[in-house]
Amino acid sequence: MAIPHPPTNAPVCVAALYQFTRFEDHAALREPLFSVCEAQGVKGTLLLAAEGINGTIAGSRKGIAAVLEYIRSLPGCEALEVKFSGAQEMPFHRMKVRLKREIVTMGEPDIDPREHAGTYVDPAEWNALIADPDTIVIDTRNDYEVAIGQFDGAIDPKTASFREFPEWFRRERERLLGEGKQPKVAMYCTGGIRCEKSTAFLNKEGVYEVYHLKGGILKYLEEIPPELSMWSGQCFVFDERVSVGHGLAQGEYGLCRACRRPVSTEDAASELYEEGVSCPACHGERTEEQRARYRERQRQERLAAERGEEHVGREENPDG
Repeated sequence: MAIPHPPTNAPVCVAALYQFTRFEDHAALREPLFSVCEAQGVKGTLLLAAEGINGTIAGSRKGIAAVLEYIRSLPGCEALEVKFSGAQEMPFHRMKVRLKREIVTMGEPDIDPREHAGTYVDPAEWNALIADPDTIVIDTRNDYEVAIGQFDGAIDPKTASFREFPEWFRRERERLLGEGKQPKVAMYCTGGIRCEKSTAFLNKEGVYEVYHLKGGILKYLEEIPPELSMWSGQCFVFDERVSVGHGLAQGEYGLCRACRRPVSTEDAASELYEEGVSCPACHGERTEEQRARYRERQRQERLAAERGEEHVGREENPDG
């Protein structure tokens, strides 16, 4: 397949992908998939579960095309959802293919997005939907992601993980929806995958007029120019770019290696920030013993860099 040129002619092609399908033996797919990625020089993280595949990978356009062609040959993956962007440098340190219970963890075993997901809304139609006063807009991402950017007027559930979303909705349902005629509910996330489950969850809970942004924030930022946009801020991504803006241009946020949250210029200037050890958001969450371990890890990374070697102790988290 042909891969479109990444924005700004970036040398590295980044592909965020997912597909809900039913794998009879997802564990058997792991080694062949890893071998294809390795052979093509592709890095990143892919998650395999009985319910499908999810992840973000990066490499040359030719290498990414070969990996996507292989994934699309897997059962039920012909219509694989992919968002492309670019990076100036490889945003991952290695290739990982992991086996999981869910490709995006919600903790609701009866949810099947293939049967109950909400109605897709293309980026071009999204502004009209969320500007409608009869629409409730819900951001399904984690609190630290919402903190650096969101759609105007969206509700922030202030969840620390997607697993908390069902409990939040059940607790807040009456306040959100009120009595009588229910409002429309529009939901969005980074790449679309969380909304496949969150909209299916609302349908199972008896809320039927539910919509979600097709391709997620990434597709919206790629297609909608700034002058027409209802997005404010930047979008957190789960790789070394940390954040992207309109046109999927890389943002200015750094990353706290201790908690994996974004770090702004102001955060980096705080007395609570120590590179690789802590940031204002996580300083109070860690013990001094933990920070000592982080300092040693940071020291090892610095030594590896001085030797011209790559330290691969960092974790990447696909969630889109």
